[in-house]
Amino acid sequence: MSINIFYLRCRLFPMLKKSNKLCLLKTGSAFLSNFILLILISCNSSDSSKEKSIITDDIYFDYSITAEEGDDNLTIKLQYLDGGEKGQAFTLEEPGKTELDGEILLADSSKLSGTYYEIQKPIETFSGKHHIVFTNSNGKQYEETIDFKPFVLLTQINAFVKRDSLVFDFKGLETVDYVRVVVTDTSFNNEGINRLDTVRNGRLIVSGNELENISNGPVQLAFIREFERPVRNGTEAGGKVSITYIIKRNLILIE
Repeated sequence: MSINIFYLRCRLFPMLKKSNKLCLLKTGSAFLSNFILLILISCNSSDSSKEKSIITDDIYFDYSITAEEGDDNLTIKLQYLDGGEKGQAFTLEEPGKTELDGEILLADSSKLSGTYYEIQKPIETFSGKHHIVFTNSNGKQYEETIDFKPFVLLTQINAFVKRDSLVFDFKGLETVDYVRVVVTDTSFNNEGINRLDTVRNGRLIVSGNELENISNGPVQLAFIREFERPVRNGTEAGGKVSITYIIKRNLILIE
C-alpha cells in the first residue's frame, strides 16, 4: 500500500495541534480519505437544532419559572429537547410555536443550553394560573397549566439577632411543604447551613446548635422553595415543570 503525505489544518485535528501552522499527518491514503469523509459527514450532521426531522413523541418539555422576592420580574424559560431530558434543545419551525397565555415566544440560544424560549413577567401580577401551549410542526397542540403561588415570610427579623433558635413563619405554603434553608456568613472557615427542611403548618426552625457553624457578624438568610412535577400533557418522552421562589434576608448575628 502506497503512503501519501497530507497536510491538514489543526482545526480539524485538535489532538495534533501545537501551533497555528499546518499539521503533518502521515498514514495510508485509503484509510485517511475515509477518516476525513467521516469527519465531514459528522460535522454536517451534528446540528439537530431544527424540528423537521424530530419525532414528536421524542420531544421532552422543560418548563421553568424562577423568581425572587423584591425583584420586579420573574423569568419563564421553556425548552424542547430531542430524545429526553438529556437531549439536545432545538428550534421550532413554523407552524410550530410555543405560547404563554396566547403570547408567542421567540427563540433565543446560548452555547451552554442551546435554544430556549424565555420571557419576563411582573411578579406582582403573575400569581395564579397560566397556560403554556406547544404546537408541533404538524399543528398538534400540547397545553400545560401552571399555577404560580409565591410564599411570604411573616416573621419580622431584627437587624441584630442573638444566636438562639430562630423561628420563621410563612404564608402560602402547603400544610406540609419543603423549603431549602441557606445561611451564609462572610467567613471562609465554615460551610454555613444548606439543607432542605420540612415546613409544617408554615413554621420552620433553625436551631441554636446549627448556628454554631455560623460566625458572628453579617449573615444572609435564604429560603428557597423548589417545586417540581411532571408535565400533565406531554409526549411519550414526558417533561417537567419546575418553579423556584427565593426569599432573602440580611442580619447581624451576635452573642
